[in-house]
Amino acid sequence: MRFSSGLISGKLVDRFGERAVLGFGLFMISFFTFLTALSQSYAQLLTFRTLGGLGSSMFSVSAGSLLMRSVSDDYRARAQSLYNGGFLVGGVAGPAFGGILAGISLRAPFFVYSITLAMAGITALVFLSEKRLGVKVDIPTSEIGQTTLSQALRLRPYQIALVLAFLNNWVLFGLRSSILPLFVTEKLNSTASIAGLGITIGALVQGIFLLKAGRFSDEKGRKAALLFGSTFVLFGILMLSFTTNPTLYFISMALFGLGGAYVGTAPGSVVGDIIRGRGGQVIAAWQMAGDAGMIVGPILVGFLTDNYSYQAAFLFSASIWCFAILLSVILPETRSSHLKKDLIIDKNNQEL
Repeated sequence: MRFSSGLISGKLVDRFGERAVLGFGLFMISFFTFLTALSQSYAQLLTFRTLGGLGSSMFSVSAGSLLMRSVSDDYRARAQSLYNGGFLVGGVAGPAFGGILAGISLRAPFFVYSITLAMAGITALVFLSEKRLGVKVDIPTSEIGQTTLSQALRLRPYQIALVLAFLNNWVLFGLRSSILPLFVTEKLNSTASIAGLGITIGALVQGIFLLKAGRFSDEKGRKAALLFGSTFVLFGILMLSFTTNPTLYFISMALFGLGGAYVGTAPGSVVGDIIRGRGGQVIAAWQMAGDAGMIVGPILVGFLTDNYSYQAAFLFSASIWCFAILLSVILPETRSSHLKKDLIIDKNNQEL
């Protein structure tokens, strides 16, 4: 649902502004999560979670648009790093807290999640208000300008960013969350706890280097950050292909985390660099490319694992990742401070 409704959410952002779509999207997820907690059958569970995906799309597109529009290119990657760090902390702490709640009731995590989402929605609508910020937020698109999807698609940096989003999510999310736990338990003859510990190590290393990666991208360039991070991710995949014990698995996860800190921020910063004014659909299409990677990646590596081996799945992902490195090599620098002129001319002054 997130994937299929991305462009709709982008259109809503361009029409009604980020703050309204952000708050409404969070309340929509909260409402359908509450209904999920009350589900009496799997069909109801699937339906309510699917409908919540529309709200999730609205939230992610509007939040991304607001972040990219409000930060200059000299600080954009660092802002993106902090934003990604919030998701990283939530991704680690959420399952741990949810596991404790599940000991009380399997419905309890959904009720708590619904409440926290409602609190987030209130925060978006109240604390992003113009009265509190002292600056304009809900500016009409006609006043601040707009970057259309057709404009962005004509730019090589945006085209590359779309492919990188697909490949990044395939490897950094799809591969890690689909076959890695099975690889640890079936091929390394280890436990699920070891699998979880490795993923946690990767998340911790990524969190440690997020801000450094953002600063590196802002100061040295998006291309430099992508090349640096992609190299470590490739080493991590190759090490996984020949891992025979938990120690090597832990090292590969640390390499994944280090590389992920750099490649996880740069493509989004490229998209933010090219946008002038509001660009909801531009951001939506980029996020849809990432969602597609999370959908396609696990299916392909699962197919290769079932029909060949884990090593075949890892080596295939490594070969695909080499294409990501090639794209990073040909990526033009997009920071406006390093351009003689804007890629897309903005005839309106931006204001937040």
